[in-house]
Order: sequence, then structure tokens, then C-alpha cells
Amino acid sequence: MAPTLTILDDYQNAALDLADWSPLRERYEIDVVDEHLEGDALVERLAGSRVVVAMRERTAFPEAILLRLPELRLLVTTGMANAAIDLEAAARLGIAVSGTTGSGREVAELTLGVMISLARHITVEDRSMHEGGWQTTLGTALAGKTLGLVGLGKQGALVAELARAFRMRIVAWSPHLTPERAAEHGAEAVTKEALFETSDFVSIHVPLTESTRWLVGAEELAVMKESAYLVNTSRGPVVDTEALLMALMVDTIAGAALDVYDVEPLPADDPLRKLDNVLLIPHLGYVTREVYAVFYGEAVEDVLAFDAGEELRSLVPSAG
Repeated sequence: MAPTLTILDDYQNAALDLADWSPLRERYEIDVVDEHLEGDALVERLAGSRVVVAMRERTAFPEAILLRLPELRLLVTTGMANAAIDLEAAARLGIAVSGTTGSGREVAELTLGVMISLARHITVEDRSMHEGGWQTTLGTALAGKTLGLVGLGKQGALVAELARAFRMRIVAWSPHLTPERAAEHGAEAVTKEALFETSDFVSIHVPLTESTRWLVGAEELAVMKESAYLVNTSRGPVVDTEALLMALMVDTIAGAALDVYDVEPLPADDPLRKLDNVLLIPHLGYVTREVYAVFYGEAVEDVLAFDAGEELRSLVPSAG
């Protein structure tokens, strides 16, 4: 009987269509999981799996889970970093871990998209139109508005590039950002306080580490303009969710757009779902056909390389 290769968290049932898995079909029984599993349910489903293909950080693999998967020999993650995998434990247990490339401009494009949606109330007007309404809101232009970027790394720089096309003023802050680095991307380096006080849109683009957890809390939200919006396409815990809920409920800020959450998938009874001034997206930043084709295509390459005893794509250790 052939060993099992399990593809996890394929919510759209896209994996088998977006890559050629035929080189592996004679070697493995391929099991595709289109729902999110945790704990005992996850361990039971993976009990006979020799290879697991994980989609980004949707499923965590701490030591406690890895210890319960004695058949697992290769764990492939899409992307080149995954903070949800205990790499040290995997190494001790003889589990190889490899990654794929595939990240590009998708998150930046989505960030600008939700900013436009917030500014022009697109989701509100869409609902109104479906209910028979016509022109219920008054939007605002992006041109001339100030975009505050919390983080000016790869993704922040791409957002800055797109925002310049909309003729926005760009300010940026991160602990080690220099004026010269900011100027390279058409931005002005400012203090953290000044960024939150002056920005019409604040967009977060920092990784989740111990130093960035709850980086945006009640103090930062309190100084934002009442007309300003917060956008988070980075990681949920970078923002203090309780503080954000309060700010949204009492209209300290005009609204928010969120693509990431403390717990994913977002629970059905989460209070964020009940607010009208927050645009909620189910972590779609990297979810495009083009990215998935690279993810799954290179996952196949990783499995073939492992079986041939060839060198694997090593993950970049996550910070913090």
C-alpha cells in the first residue's frame, strides 16, 4: 500500500487543478483536506501521512502535534517562512521541512483595494443596491490623503509604490526606519505618534514577533482622526483586538479593514462580525490563482527532491 501525501487546508479545492501531481500519484495516495482541522481531528487525519503539504500558517505544527505523527517524514509549507512550525522539534524528530516561493504583489494590491472600498463605501453601496437602494453614502478620494505605513519592508514598499500612483502623501514608521530608507520609497519617516495622529489611512506591514504583538493598541487608536481607517493585512495579533473593537464601537475611528485575525478561521460568533464599520476578508492576501500555481507546483518539486535525496528549499527562520 502506497504511503499517504496529505494536502491541508485546501479551502477552494484548487490544489489538484493548479499543479501537475501525476509524478507523485504512483508513489502516494493523495488526500486533500478542504476544511480546517486541529488537535485530535488533525492527528487522526494525518495518522498515516508520510508527506504533508501545509498552506502557509493555517495549521500549526508545534512539537506536541509532531510527536503524534510518527509516520511523517516531510512537511512542505507554501512560502519560505512559517512561524507555525516548530523547526527545531521537526529536526529532532527527523522530519524534513521545505518551502516554496510565490509571494509577490498580491498583498499590496489587496491593501489598496480595501482602502478604495473603505473610502468609497463600496461594500455598503453593494448591499444597498441588492436591496433596491441607490446612492446612500458620500465617499472620499484617496488623492491628497495621508497614508501611514507601519513597516516599510517588502510589502510596505510595494504598498507605497501603488499609493504613489493615487497621489497619496506617504509617511512611515518602524523602530529602525531611517529617513534615507523612507525617501527611497517616496515616504517621509515620522515618529509612531505622528503617524497615527496625521494619517487618514494606517496600514500595517510588520511581521508578528514578540516586539510587534499588540503594537497597535488603545493608545495608538485614541490619537487617530475620527475620519481615519485602519487596515491590517499583516497578522492579527499585531493589533490589540479588544482595543480595536472598542474604537470601532464608539466611533473613535471611521472604520477598519481586516484580512487577518487572532484566531483563524474567524469564529462565527466573533463580535467583529457584528460591526458595520469593519470590512472583513478571510485572509485573502496571497490567495490568487497565480500564487497557488507556484505554491503547489513547487510543493510537487519539493516532494520529488525529497524522494530523490536531493537538497530541499530550506525555510527562513521566523523572527521573534
